[in-house]
Amino acid sequence: MIPNNKKGRYQTYQKALNVKGVEYKYWSLRKIAQDYQAVLSKTPFAKRLLIENVMRQTSDLNASSRIIKALLFKNTTLDSERIGQSTEFSFYPSRVLMQDYTGIPALVDLAAIRDAVAQAGGEPSHVTPKCPVDLVIDHSLIVEQSGSESSINTNRALEMARNRERYTFLKWAQKNFRNLTVIPPGKGICHQVNLEYLSHVVRVDENGVLTPDTVVGTDSHTTMVNGLGVLGWGVGGIEAEAAMLGLPLTIAVPRVVGVRLDGQLRPCVTATDLVLTITERLRSHGVVGKFVEYYGSGIAHLSVADRATLANMAPEYGATCGIFPIDENTISYLTLTNRPSSLVDRVRAYAQEQELWWDTNTVSPEYDEDVVVDLSEVVPSIAGPKRPQDRLNISAIKQATLDQCSIEGASTSSSRPGRLESGAHLDHGDVVIAAITSCTNTSNPAVMLTAGLVAMAAVKKGLTVPDYVKTSLAPGSLAVARYLNDTGLQHYLDLLGFHRVGYGCTTCIGNSGPLKNNLEAEILERSLNVSAVLSGNRNFEGRIHPAVNLNWLASPPLVVAFALAGTTCIDLENEPIALNSNNEPVYLSDLWPSQTMLNEMLKLVHESHFRLSYDDITEGDEEWEQLSMKDSACYPWDENSTYIQRPPFLELLPPTFPIESARVLAILGDSITTDHISPAGRISEHSPAGHYLLSKNIRPEAFNSFGARRGNHHVMVRGTFSNLRLENKIAFPIRGGFTRCYGDTKLDDCNMSTTEKVPPVIPIFDASKRSLEFQVPLVIFAGKDYGSGSSRDWAAKGCLLLNVKAVIAESFERIHRSNLVGMGVLPLQLMRPGELIAFALEGNETVFIAPNEPLKPLLELNIIIVTAQGSEHTIPVIARIDNPKELEYFNSGGILKYVLNQLEMDMR
Repeated sequence: MIPNNKKGRYQTYQKALNVKGVEYKYWSLRKIAQDYQAVLSKTPFAKRLLIENVMRQTSDLNASSRIIKALLFKNTTLDSERIGQSTEFSFYPSRVLMQDYTGIPALVDLAAIRDAVAQAGGEPSHVTPKCPVDLVIDHSLIVEQSGSESSINTNRALEMARNRERYTFLKWAQKNFRNLTVIPPGKGICHQVNLEYLSHVVRVDENGVLTPDTVVGTDSHTTMVNGLGVLGWGVGGIEAEAAMLGLPLTIAVPRVVGVRLDGQLRPCVTATDLVLTITERLRSHGVVGKFVEYYGSGIAHLSVADRATLANMAPEYGATCGIFPIDENTISYLTLTNRPSSLVDRVRAYAQEQELWWDTNTVSPEYDEDVVVDLSEVVPSIAGPKRPQDRLNISAIKQATLDQCSIEGASTSSSRPGRLESGAHLDHGDVVIAAITSCTNTSNPAVMLTAGLVAMAAVKKGLTVPDYVKTSLAPGSLAVARYLNDTGLQHYLDLLGFHRVGYGCTTCIGNSGPLKNNLEAEILERSLNVSAVLSGNRNFEGRIHPAVNLNWLASPPLVVAFALAGTTCIDLENEPIALNSNNEPVYLSDLWPSQTMLNEMLKLVHESHFRLSYDDITEGDEEWEQLSMKDSACYPWDENSTYIQRPPFLELLPPTFPIESARVLAILGDSITTDHISPAGRISEHSPAGHYLLSKNIRPEAFNSFGARRGNHHVMVRGTFSNLRLENKIAFPIRGGFTRCYGDTKLDDCNMSTTEKVPPVIPIFDASKRSLEFQVPLVIFAGKDYGSGSSRDWAAKGCLLLNVKAVIAESFERIHRSNLVGMGVLPLQLMRPGELIAFALEGNETVFIAPNEPLKPLLELNIIIVTAQGSEHTIPVIARIDNPKELEYFNSGGILKYVLNQLEMDMR
């Protein structure tokens, strides 16, 4: 039964709710389920939140009735259903969350749109966020100094000196864009601030209507807030800009994978061990593009901090989100983190009224797929050395390290001692970075306090950290620093070198800074395979530090343990970490605290730690407050700036077809991440980006990072595909951002015939420049899971500016595929997996993309590949423009031009 509502909206479903004397309105999920003759409790929690969003936002009753039916009933077949089509609907998030690396380019784009509107005679101030936007500055801090009390001040001073121009732009943006709040540097990371402060769980609009708090963020780990029962996920900066300007996100009715948690974790096991286990399981199961929802009796034994750890790594297991329901643990967390009592009351009342509340008597929903995890079977774990889903028991890391060294042609002693003797050389597998770094774990008091207790036990047993290990601690919020201080545990962490280095993402995003004692030179000279151990969520090749090949994810207490050992060639379950001053072996079990000891410490974490930390959250230090810029509705661009430049995207022509005689820029393998594509980390003075900065009289020590220069497209396009670990088959055996220019002789310096000789290897940027000069379009070929990892919009923007017209891959990760479409680059997915491997591309081929009909969502078409010898091969592909709204964006030349076109139409 489909309800008949002639008003075209679901007004009859708006009900009243009294919460301790305050009258609110809300959109009733119970009422709509009743009218559809559905059992609401059988619908997954996440889908109930989506139904509410559709009810509240839609004006098309016929379309929305069909979508609501699909959301309410499992395995509903929609009329004329097709992969990715007919199941789409508009989703309007309550708010947008950004960090500075991805947020600055988004705001730079909005500033450019303001210019275009002003030039067209419109009012530039109309270009402003239509929903609340919070930008937390957390990505610019680099661990230049560590291991001393002065580290935090030194790093903060360097951050401010390097980023003054960027931060001044943000001060301008905060003053000129309505609905934008900028949280200054030194306050914490966006995910933890979102969890501990920004999220309401249930919001109240200006009309007194209660609505679920929903969010999209320009960081893929926006999912962390799913642990609080808030539906949210990461999007590219391009999609975020659309949401900021009032456009909906077009999403498909999701498949929801229910992960049933049974039992409870053993005392020696942390939430980090659990999330690494979950990541391994769900990557194997296959949840890319799906929603994950946790349920079962086991969730009662997980705090919100534990749940946030699991939700944080949803991108690592491939899901759109990893959500938990609202329950008593949610209420306890809101109270602990100093949320107003009125907010806590309405969360409880609304969740219970809307059947969004969970307890042990709650009926389990019916999921599209099910996975069962017994919490009692989870063991201490570590993941790596290159992917977060490659989990190992901690006893297995020794052999894994030895195996990796063997693969790389190195060897190491299997009985490496826990520390170097005086004057001894560094060895393979030695830990040169041990970082308790923000994101996955630092919001979790249990693991942070356990790390402190391990440090205390180690100090009392006389253990120290070897001199070559760079140790650091970057709390995710000021609240963590307060409770580590108040418990006295920071003192012991300091004694081992885990001094606070600042409040930012640091090592997890590659801002690890230089190694100790100039070890980079020795590592390079001796071709050493050394290790980094960090408590983050990403360990992709080349991400953590360019000199470190082996990167391992672990809980904060295990980071301390491996720092003490000084090597990953060790079985921590059975071998001693080190010898104490009496030459007696000390094992991990000797340092690990009892559950009773940990529980006593947890009692010391209280509401005042959060209240004091967030009372002045929008106030920066003296340097921040002194930043100022001349007031103007349009940003005063400085053509000499090497940080902020007006982007060129609004001036580029929309894509046209056919694409003829395209050449191949790169042939890439499986699991190419946005870390491989988008510029990140240090800028080499020998790279195209380095040459550009040198030409602007910028000294190498002032290059800063690619992330800090995301507001300058001249730097970013030169760094696209510049990752040192990138393997482009065309440039084999040379790694990094290189290719060869095959094709017309006008593209070859040597005027040679490509059928006879191989052209020289040159930087990808140089090849792109030549293709633009001679108007030769470029394509990229890749394997499975292209674009996995962080939601970096420059992975798509860089491709566009490199003259890439299409990316042809076996499969795409969700966010990057959307970003490509949003920039006007065509993602083409192979219909026959493995075909390119069989075809054995060399890079000297010519590619033709000529659809037989106008582009439409998920159009099936053929591409023609012509070899250097003249033979033709036809390969069927699907154009991964997944819905009509994406088609509008693509045909406009991307979301930015679409928005500008809409604004110009409004002005007419």
